[in-house]
Amino acid sequence: MSLAETDDEALLREAARGFLDDAAPVSRLRAMRDDGRTGDPDLWARMVEMGWAGVLVPEAAGGADMGHRAAGILAEEMGRTLAVSPFLSTAVIAATALRLAGGPAAGEALGAIAAGRRTYAVAVDEGRKFAPAATGMTAERSGNGYSLTGTKTFVADGANAARILVVARTSGTPGDAVGLTLFDLERGRAGIAADPGRSIDSLDRATIRFQDVEATGADIVGAQDEALSVLSPALRAGQAALAAEMTGLSAAALHLTIAFMKERRQFDRPIGSFQALQFRAAHLWSDIEMTASTIVNAGRMLDTDPQRATLAVSLAKARATATARLAVSEGVQLHGGVGVTDALDMGFYMKRARVGAEWLGDYGYHAAEVARERGLR
Repeated sequence: MSLAETDDEALLREAARGFLDDAAPVSRLRAMRDDGRTGDPDLWARMVEMGWAGVLVPEAAGGADMGHRAAGILAEEMGRTLAVSPFLSTAVIAATALRLAGGPAAGEALGAIAAGRRTYAVAVDEGRKFAPAATGMTAERSGNGYSLTGTKTFVADGANAARILVVARTSGTPGDAVGLTLFDLERGRAGIAADPGRSIDSLDRATIRFQDVEATGADIVGAQDEALSVLSPALRAGQAALAAEMTGLSAAALHLTIAFMKERRQFDRPIGSFQALQFRAAHLWSDIEMTASTIVNAGRMLDTDPQRATLAVSLAKARATATARLAVSEGVQLHGGVGVTDALDMGFYMKRARVGAEWLGDYGYHAAEVARERGLR
């Protein structure tokens, strides 16, 4: 499998970078933070116009169907400028789950995603760590339908998205991989209350409470008790795209740091001329390049052999987490005393990297997945 970028992929990257540099610089995130906003619907509307919302939606449903590698390129470029959008939740995770579920309702939902008429939040976590099988939220039989009760935490886009894909337990006990069911609910349904909260990266990471929320069989995505058959592949797609975003973030942090090293002078010389600092920058550049290769591999595996993509995706997410931590730490340190000030953008990269490290599985989770796939545990 070639890890080299194709001509089409290079064109997509070039177009995405040009658009995001102009439409979504870090200053846009800074302004949103200062205004207390956690969503950017105008930017998302422009992304929809370019077909990014339908990157994983079949052409028959109105999408572009460009595949997971293309989604990774878009996510990586969004990470460079810290763009704010529901791309991962809606265009990657929800679109993948709905596509795998199939059926008329899912087809209609996919068409609405591609057209920009629907945005989704995916409500999975209930504790401090990523653990879909540990779901304790219940969906009890009530008449001809279900009654959902429970709380979901750290829901990306949970306060701004129009709809929520939520996993609840219809049988079994927390820890069982079976007995989970995925529901597609509108956010305004009676009994749903979202606390927008505000994470350190200034984005929408809501806590959502469900109290006796009524649902029917028509709200189920996929099959009852078998949510993970569509949710697990969808979450893997999200993990790969998030890893790509974090790698773009790392590259941008390095770019900022090198630019500072060329300008900042000490002892009548740019600090970038000191060999010890050059070694640190070179080490970080090498680490980013190796991580970028795992991102390409994960995207290609999801496109060509999704059933065997777990190792590639977890390797990419684990490496992207470690690389982003190194990139922002080196960025802050090499900027000296001003590296932690709000006046510089480096702090925004550090905060996004910290939150991205936890979302959809932290380093320990994915390192364990890699070990398991390798037969080491």
